[in-house]
Amino acid sequence: MPTARLALRDESPAGGRAALDGAWWPRSRDLVSELSALADVLDPLWGRITRVAVNPRHWPPLPPRIFVNGHVVEVGRFTSELDPHQILLLSYTAGRWDLLVIPPETGAPSAARLMAAASGDTGTPMTAAAVMAAERARQAGRDAGGDGDVLAAHGRDQQSAPGR
Repeated sequence: MPTARLALRDESPAGGRAALDGAWWPRSRDLVSELSALADVLDPLWGRITRVAVNPRHWPPLPPRIFVNGHVVEVGRFTSELDPHQILLLSYTAGRWDLLVIPPETGAPSAARLMAAASGDTGTPMTAAAVMAAERARQAGRDAGGDGDVLAAHGRDQQSAPGR
């Protein structure tokens, strides 16, 4: 299986948690098959992923447990409590991480901008929904004939907030 398409923040913000710790661009909406590639990258960095939480809006029905790379990962589904564009990952050894989930059908240029926005120093922490909305606005502006650089302008106008 190909390596996970992933971008992570370098460090935690000085004042606490970032809204997002990075972005993940899965190749499909099949979390059962996609989670192995993600764990291949994250387990050595963060410790073994033991639980994930997702909003089921963009994922097909999921079992309560997924066997991933030789261990079981518990799956939580939270319709109203979790942003539909986010996955929450938990590890017993290292804590919690929140990743923007970029829809698999997203084109490479948009995915690159989304990954940079979620993992880089774009200013005040943005939620997954806000990052996605900014990219949609950028696309709409471009389609309407403007320069559409809403996401880039948003990042330049805000104060630094590095991540983990």
